[in-house]
Amino acid sequence: MGFYRKNIGGLHQVVRVVLGIAVAAAAFVYLAGATAWLVALGGAGFALTGLVGYCPMCAIAGIGK
Repeated sequence: MGFYRKNIGGLHQVVRVVLGIAVAAAAFVYLAGATAWLVALGGAGFALTGLVGYCPMCAIAGIGK
């Protein structure tokens, strides 16, 4: 993928994936209905940025590896 440059490092990626999955799982355990789905989608998005290695918000803030 040549459309973006990775802006988060390896450890940061691992932490994002683990926390994103944990938040998504916890959403369905502790919340119900639409709230659970919204929080789970947020966690999934967080995990996705870890898998890809690029975070748009970090890019906007000028944070990069």
